[in-house]
Amino acid sequence: MDVSFDNVKHFITLADFTPQQILWLIKRSIEIKSELKKGNKLPQYFSGKTLGMFFTKRSTRTRVSSESGWACYGGHPMFLGKDDIQVGGGEPWKDTSIVVSSMVDCILARLGGHEEIEVLSKYSSVPVINALTAKFHPLQILADIVTMYEHFMPNYESIPSGDLPLPAFKNFKVAWIGDANNIINSMLVTLPRIGIDLAVATPPEYQILDDVAKFANEHSKATNPNYGAVSYTHDPKIAVKDADVIVTDTWISMGQESEKERRIKEFAGYQVTEKLAKEGGAKPNWKFMHCLPRKQHEVDDEVFYNPERSIVFPEAENRKYTVMAVFEMLMVNAKN
Repeated sequence: MDVSFDNVKHFITLADFTPQQILWLIKRSIEIKSELKKGNKLPQYFSGKTLGMFFTKRSTRTRVSSESGWACYGGHPMFLGKDDIQVGGGEPWKDTSIVVSSMVDCILARLGGHEEIEVLSKYSSVPVINALTAKFHPLQILADIVTMYEHFMPNYESIPSGDLPLPAFKNFKVAWIGDANNIINSMLVTLPRIGIDLAVATPPEYQILDDVAKFANEHSKATNPNYGAVSYTHDPKIAVKDADVIVTDTWISMGQESEKERRIKEFAGYQVTEKLAKEGGAKPNWKFMHCLPRKQHEVDDEVFYNPERSIVFPEAENRKYTVMAVFEMLMVNAKN
């Protein structure tokens, strides 16, 4: 089905996109993956075009997926770390955005505070892609959703989808066990709107942001029967009840290293294990996801390295195809 991206200039948060647009991105990601796996060459949309990549935080998956993905279209990715440009010397993001966007065709940025990407996009003359801020990590959630379709709905083409590019999930639950961070924020504004029930377990000291919780609650089964339910608890065993997928992330994000000892104490009982899933009543065939890099206190080896349980490495690979779908959306579809 045709999905319009008229008036879409940037990719900052999935809260800005409709369920139809989100599922178009998922479907296109799956198609791109299929084409590349067959050895087919993609249209060279970006020949002679440059992607400016601002990174003020370390990265493995985001950097490799973005650089290699842009190159698949014949374009030139340009990595710009904080010590490579004058932002590291105090130049404001406003000035940087105005100048760099006059020289490149698209900007992808992995930054600190969310206000930085908002300033960057406000003053940029070219599309800006959020590759992670403290508040949202939308590219990761697209890869998570692709991975869920691959493992739980591989026959999606034979299922009626109504007015959506892909069939929405039904009777499907994701349990989040961990920090109130950018990953769960992005899940909350996205997963319920494609039919996924989302149960969130965080320690009492860690609360979801008010505006994120408000958006999730207003776009859940409580307001629309086609959406997924949203629930909150401080007990991981309650959250994993009937879960199809259990997800966690780092408890100590970049910049929080000094808080390590305190955080590990506050997250006692939150390690994802077979015992936790069984005692909480997760579905027998539950799968584990993590955006990586992983630490053992977050999930034990028995779960993390079990190919029958863990789908973290397919999830990581899918980061490439989803960012490529976003490139196409902004640089091709939104311009038509």
